[in-house]
Amino acid sequence: MSSLAIVVAAGVLFLAIGGLALELQYRLRTSNKLDLTVGEWHLAIAESNYYLLVGEMEFCNETDRFEIMLPSVEANVKLLSDRSLDGITHKTKIIPAHKDAPARADDYWFGYIVKAGKTTKIKVSVEIHGEQLSNLQSAWVQIHYVTYGPFGRIPKVRHIVVPLQFPTSDTKPKPRNVGVANVFPIRTHILSPIDDPVEVVKRYTLPHAEKGDIITIGETPVAIMQGRFRHPSEVKPGWVAKRVCLSFLPTSSLATACGMQALVDIVGPLRVLAAFGIGAIAKIFGKKGVFYQLAGEQARLIDDVTGTLPPYDQFIVLGPENPQAVVDRIQQETGLAAAIVDANDLKAVKILAATPGISPAFLEESLKSNPAGNADERTPLVLIRPI
Repeated sequence: MSSLAIVVAAGVLFLAIGGLALELQYRLRTSNKLDLTVGEWHLAIAESNYYLLVGEMEFCNETDRFEIMLPSVEANVKLLSDRSLDGITHKTKIIPAHKDAPARADDYWFGYIVKAGKTTKIKVSVEIHGEQLSNLQSAWVQIHYVTYGPFGRIPKVRHIVVPLQFPTSDTKPKPRNVGVANVFPIRTHILSPIDDPVEVVKRYTLPHAEKGDIITIGETPVAIMQGRFRHPSEVKPGWVAKRVCLSFLPTSSLATACGMQALVDIVGPLRVLAAFGIGAIAKIFGKKGVFYQLAGEQARLIDDVTGTLPPYDQFIVLGPENPQAVVDRIQQETGLAAAIVDANDLKAVKILAATPGISPAFLEESLKSNPAGNADERTPLVLIRPI
């Protein structure tokens, strides 16, 4: 090893020891483990000038010995639409649904204690008034709540995107000839964790599918349906993330402290530091991409803020979890061959998972024009029909 490489390695080792010590202190600052589920949502009333959206959610105290208090729970709603929202109003109400305490008539949230290992529920109603409500795409519901317990007063937020507009499956998607196949980009509603990938495929794809077709889903939509996204306000960058992110190109999703911290939280600070150090030495000898090889699959899949369609452009979206299990379920329940892919406008196609019998070369050739798009097309599904 050259003297320059030895100096670089020694410097990285020194930084690693100090960084891990600081990171350990950061990780020891545990939060109050009171989480809020996504819950179940439905559009109870859908009239031309009045919508009533209702959700039922549950607070879960995941500790086995601490009582966690809920001194405050509030809701904010942002409506998303294809048109102007002028003249459209909405009112949100949170109703406690505790087993041992009735809700107050004045809608005041009174402080409540969730005992260790126990749960309590809330009901959320969103009343929407206005003309042409059918243009609304979705409601971005943000539940702000404060936990008060052994680790202090800690504010938290649960984000839920509830669809209000559903494309009809009666409209046939338009095919595009890409040489080896006809591909059909399929439009869906704005997906969220209340959706299931298999049910989405059944709803939007099965009416148009034929024997021998292949269905592909973008990796980001799958991750969103799995709830694998985080708002930057909830990500607390540690020492490692703040330093390592500075070495990445501005276009990388790991070039911000929060984006890098999302990776640190998945694989740990030691792996990130080791990948960074070895990658730095490898660059000296002209070998690029070593960091991504050593840091793991998620390092390439994380999309930072602005990386996807609204409202998820406000979030850090991770890569999907266990994509092979997802495509296997799709094939078992629909009979369609399936794949989860990451395609972009640079004609790069990465296959995260596929059912047996699918040719990787055929998939790449079919998708290199990126028929699903990278903007606000809302076509996360692409049906491939071999020619």
